[in-house]
Amino acid sequence: MVPPLKKVSDYVWEIPKGGYKPCMKVPARIFADETLLEKMKTDMTLEQAANVACLPGIYKYSIALPDAHQGYGFPVGGVAAMDMEQGVVSPGGIGYDINCGVRLLRTNLTEKDVRPKLRELVDTIFKLVPAGVGETGLLKLSFGDLDKVLDEGVDWALSKGYGWGGDDKNFIEEFGHYEGADSSKVSQRAKERGGKDELGTTGSGNHFIEIQVVNKIFDANLAKRLGIEQEGQVMVLIHTGSRGGLGHQVATDYIRVAENKMKQWGGLFLPDRELASMPPLTTREAQDYLAAMKAAANYAWTNRQIITHWVREAFRRVFGKDPDKLGLEIVYDVAHNIAKIEDHVIDDEGHVRRVLVHRKGATRSFPAGRPEIPPKYRDIGQPVLIPGSMGTASYVLIGLPTSFQVTFGTAPHGAGRTLSRSAAVRMLPPNKVRGGALESKGIIVRSAESEIISEEAPEAYKNVDKVAEVAELTGMAKRISRHVPIGVVKG
Repeated sequence: MVPPLKKVSDYVWEIPKGGYKPCMKVPARIFADETLLEKMKTDMTLEQAANVACLPGIYKYSIALPDAHQGYGFPVGGVAAMDMEQGVVSPGGIGYDINCGVRLLRTNLTEKDVRPKLRELVDTIFKLVPAGVGETGLLKLSFGDLDKVLDEGVDWALSKGYGWGGDDKNFIEEFGHYEGADSSKVSQRAKERGGKDELGTTGSGNHFIEIQVVNKIFDANLAKRLGIEQEGQVMVLIHTGSRGGLGHQVATDYIRVAENKMKQWGGLFLPDRELASMPPLTTREAQDYLAAMKAAANYAWTNRQIITHWVREAFRRVFGKDPDKLGLEIVYDVAHNIAKIEDHVIDDEGHVRRVLVHRKGATRSFPAGRPEIPPKYRDIGQPVLIPGSMGTASYVLIGLPTSFQVTFGTAPHGAGRTLSRSAAVRMLPPNKVRGGALESKGIIVRSAESEIISEEAPEAYKNVDKVAEVAELTGMAKRISRHVPIGVVKG
């Protein structure tokens, strides 16, 4: 059954509070055009958005972004802001791959420079950055070192020479170190499930390293501020998170805690057991989860930092120049499975509250002036990165002031799936995808498993151009540039 929808505008829809689910404490707001909305109606996206509106302490709206699709408890592309005293934290509302996110690197190279060496470059990255389920990286850590990664984040990597000091750290969300992380709140099982040996690997699924070319610039002035100087410029986009073992186990551990404790905490009953939550946020269990989540987030930022090191090394080997001569600088790194404590206006009267914002498959999109933004970008706003699929485009945007009014300072995180992985495998043979949608367009792909080519086929995803357009039209973020892939490393 599709929930009843009220049209607010051409790109905003609402499931009203009350009638459809009596437990709803706020309306559910859906940001989509007609085409994207029809896709959402084919799975549980809208139902899950309504369920999230039943969580205690939720403010203003349960939000589904233009890329939203069915997830665990929350829709992927879901946002919810919770009161810090009466609200809850839902591990499922952050997700299993904590701080799955994307990092964009610029280069001084053009497509003309890279094309003759593209296959060699893709092969070299594939060799230096292992991809696939259970793959281990070139680093082998002790458990003591792993604890330092969890507590210190990117600071640990920089202290070991994996990066360019402050120049890298300054362009990472939270500066690559989430304060309050506590490795002691991460179980030994989570640490054993690959975290020690998987730094510097992409993993599987939709994670990737893409060699991209800028093919459209919407705002030349803002693009130059980000180091995006011309169409034809080569960029590198890295998409991965806290890897399959560590982050997944942290979520599993604390979802189990929430399920076991909900009745003890006053009989909290929710419309979906996948929304298992820890109320209120002041409880020890909720604080333990947040400390573990922050530690897993630090691991993910460190993972992308180590991958950045090896990508730079791949360019050095292939082009015979130091990475700094090739301009391999970080544009920005954003998390899109995370919770943040922030101050937001929570009603029409302008009241400001400190809230815990759950972003699941959603990217922070703060406007100019916010202290969380790197000093270099503080007068223009935070970069927002929206990857598409391996055969379509990705976008760079800048956060807008109106994002605070519509989505708690949030924008989409990607294109969003339109086919499940199993359906994509059934319908899209890997050889057909590789030869038709990819190689015919000059896109070179290396993948650890052929099935991934089917799972991640362009046809399995929504139209990222529409997602980025709706994000801009609804005031979440302004489009700056559009990039297309020419080389892809997949799990």
